Amino acid sequence: MVKAGWRGKRVFGDDTVVAYARWLVRRRWLVVGLSIVLALGLASGMRFLSFSTDYRVFFSDKNPQLTAFEELQNIYTKDDNLLIAIKPAEGDLFTAETLTALAAFTEAAWQTPFSTRVDSLTNFQHSAAVGDDMFVADLVDPDAGLDANAIARIKALALAEPLIVDRLISRDGRTTGVNITLMFPQADMTEVPAAMAHIRALVADFAGKHPDLQFVITGNTALSNAFAELSQSDMESLVPLMYGALLIVMIAFLRSAAGTVGTVVVIGLSAAAAMGVGGWLGVVLTPPSVTAPTIILTVAVADSIHILSTMLKEMRLGRERHEAIVEALRINMDPVFLTSLTTAIGFASLNFSDAPPFRDLGNLTAYGVVAAWFFSVTLLPALMALLPGGSRAREAKGPDVLERAMVALAEFVIARRKPLMWSTTAVIVALAAMIPRIDLNDAFIDYFDRGVPFRDNTDFVMENLTGIYQLHYSLPAGDTGAVAEPAFLEHVDAFAAWYREQPGVMHVNSINAIMRRLNRNLHGDDPAYYALPDDRQLSAQYLLLYELSLPYGLDLNNQINVDKSATRVVVTTENMTTRESRDLAARAAAWLGENFPSAADAEATGPVVMFSYLSERNINSMILGTILAILLISTSLILALRDLRHGLVSLFPNTVPAVMAFGIWGILVGEIGVAASVLGAASLGIIVDDTVHFLSKYLRARREQGLSAEDAVRYAFATVGVALTVTSVVLVGGFSVLSLSNFLPNEVMGEMMAVTITCALLADFLLLPPLLIAMDAGKNGAATANTRSEP
Repeated sequence: MVKAGWRGKRVFGDDTVVAYARWLVRRRWLVVGLSIVLALGLASGMRFLSFSTDYRVFFSDKNPQLTAFEELQNIYTKDDNLLIAIKPAEGDLFTAETLTALAAFTEAAWQTPFSTRVDSLTNFQHSAAVGDDMFVADLVDPDAGLDANAIARIKALALAEPLIVDRLISRDGRTTGVNITLMFPQADMTEVPAAMAHIRALVADFAGKHPDLQFVITGNTALSNAFAELSQSDMESLVPLMYGALLIVMIAFLRSAAGTVGTVVVIGLSAAAAMGVGGWLGVVLTPPSVTAPTIILTVAVADSIHILSTMLKEMRLGRERHEAIVEALRINMDPVFLTSLTTAIGFASLNFSDAPPFRDLGNLTAYGVVAAWFFSVTLLPALMALLPGGSRAREAKGPDVLERAMVALAEFVIARRKPLMWSTTAVIVALAAMIPRIDLNDAFIDYFDRGVPFRDNTDFVMENLTGIYQLHYSLPAGDTGAVAEPAFLEHVDAFAAWYREQPGVMHVNSINAIMRRLNRNLHGDDPAYYALPDDRQLSAQYLLLYELSLPYGLDLNNQINVDKSATRVVVTTENMTTRESRDLAARAAAWLGENFPSAADAEATGPVVMFSYLSERNINSMILGTILAILLISTSLILALRDLRHGLVSLFPNTVPAVMAFGIWGILVGEIGVAASVLGAASLGIIVDDTVHFLSKYLRARREQGLSAEDAVRYAFATVGVALTVTSVVLVGGFSVLSLSNFLPNEVMGEMMAVTITCALLADFLLLPPLLIAMDAGKNGAATANTRSEP
């Protein structure tokens, strides 16, 4: 049983708050000056902020899929690439003009910064028998002449070559690709933009010279660059839009010029200070973390609204401005502190995320929430004491219509509390049953909206040339040189053949196609010998002879490791969901375990695999973070409210909004990605705010005025109902702005947070009051009046 004396104390005693508020009003110029100096000092760190240009930032150093991919790249070659697809406006590629332009573009592509290899139709190393010798040369040599016979020969060879069909040339011969492999030193953030700027200029130059050819750019490097460009675009567009939306809401609901100015100053300095702290700490911005200012602007406004709404109401009742400020701080100091604490806890729990960008998002937002609380109880009241607007605010009409609506809503809820409690609970249960309908999908191409150049270019490549999703394997053969072992090659062949039969697979690249062609070449190009060699020594000699014939930069290091004890197999697929990619990789692993002894433990890797497990890993890592957030927030509520029973009952309306939101999402959309993994913890810290403010006013009425449970509910609706409605509208509006992002995880997070906050307001208005009345029915509020710490 909680002792009444303990239950009566608060975080900040009324006498202490009143004394502080009166000192603040007297020293308002000093407070304003020091607050602004502090904010600007913190904000100066923004000059150190930078944008990431590497898609790998979504994966922690301990991510097993990233580790496997980096190990594979260390064995063979780095897999950062730019793929430029080229398609004539009419006809196929096989004209003298197009092939000449393609050869020139291929040659020029070698000048791309950090490039180590360029593969295209024109420089494909075709081998053929010339008497008893083998001849290796570029498939297309414009200097040798491109008459009709030569072009017909090139076309026949190209469309029959399994190494390049559905990889560097489409089956219909209408689209081709130039693949540039790059190796970035990763010394600074300008490397990827430098490569992209060069290739864009090169494409623009060739497109100008050859208007009949269409050029599009995609690849892993383009993906990384798209993340950085999207981050900057979101910051430049969403933050001003959010400011505009907040101005409209402030003007509409506060009806106070001074209050609007004060709020805008506070939230602006809060966001700037938080981002500045991030800069001082060396945070590198990414698409998720770049939304922090928008979220901070959204959540920071709540503190100001609660303080200002109380102040303006007191002024309408006749209080002098300075005394109204003192009263507003006395009433709101505890709940504003508690809501800021719980919101900061919720976002700080994102540090458990397996994806570093979400850790940065959580930390930056938590910094902003703390800054918003500090400036709301220092700078805001000092500004309100300074800004003009009259000594009283009777002439500044407040939202009287909303106040009357809150009184009517209170009467409705009290009169129908039992039906509301049971019907709301039934809706919650029904929505919870819809959650299993949701499918996890983190296909990285779908992260970008249509209209984003990278997305449109990638869609073009997948529709006209090849897939962008690739599963990479390093298949160990055993000892040095064992890749030439016939038995090993047969296993590789069977594995490739199995993959080609799987739905959605477009191309399988392995060393076997080269081995077959070499065996045929060294038997006078007799088609009967288009088969794998049956002798290890013979295979080894073929490879050695072929490698000695290859030009610099086009060797086999991207397919065979240095000591020839392993080979690389690359599987290219159509656009797949991450669930389909995981299923495909799992089936392949099972096949290897049953049929390929030396490669039984080989696993698929590559960006598509990494992103396929991103949601799953992040959800697993956030389970502990969410549990810890719930425990810390619950403990904070119980300690701050000084009431175990009311603290515990508050958990129900605080946890069900996320359940309801996921249920609604399961009905309307049915698919979600990495945003789902952080939604629970992040939203919990926000949605608890309404409950805290409603409960604090309810308990204040019970303890200080001795009101019955019903009357205490009426008091809570009358004193804080409008502020809760306004802050909820602001939060929904703010996260709706976030939903305008062209980055899908941000868009989904914005939409789901807006839905969750709406559900939270409904739960606090329709479910919490009936619970409180049911729990306190028959208990005399006057009995607790003497337990308050101050009169």
